[in-house]
Amino acid sequence: MTGTIKIGLALAAVLTLAAPTWSQESDGDLEKKAHQTLESARETAGAVAEAVDKSKQAREVSAGILKPIYRLAEAFSFPAFHWTAFAVMVAGVASFGLQLTLGKLVVLARLGFSLAEILSDALGLAVSLVGLVLTTQAAAENSSFATSAAAVLSATAVGAIAGFVFYLWGQRQELQAVEGRKRAAAANIVKNEK
Repeated sequence: MTGTIKIGLALAAVLTLAAPTWSQESDGDLEKKAHQTLESARETAGAVAEAVDKSKQAREVSAGILKPIYRLAEAFSFPAFHWTAFAVMVAGVASFGLQLTLGKLVVLARLGFSLAEILSDALGLAVSLVGLVLTTQAAAENSSFATSAAAVLSATAVGAIAGFVFYLWGQRQELQAVEGRKRAAAANIVKNEK
């Protein structure tokens, strides 16, 4: 099991075990208790991860999840697919990056704010960045896409333009949502005054 999953399991265990304990501890013992809880959680997560890795059933389920993905990856391992995937990931990075910066500034200027939209855009940016890295890695290992400057530059340009268009569309949607929330709040105020 990867280190990231082990850390995630450890963090989940710490939060589950530590919250009730920390609320009962004095400030002097808090750091010591937190360190003990974290070490215990790491050991527990490591033991769980090791048990899952040794489980035949878990390996079969894991193989069942990955097998169709591997087949699809093998079927799509050609330069045109990598060009398209790279362009789509660049579009996502550009769109969500602009939406998280300029888009949110425009929304704030209109006195609007949506934590859900910020989190959604941040997740979209993270997924797009990871996808861009993985697409680049797969292309470098499995096709000639990464060695062709023309392919990389054209995919980047197409992706950036598409990302800008999607940003404009997303910004318009968010501004319409801000106006809708304002109208709904005003209608509620009028309704409550009657």
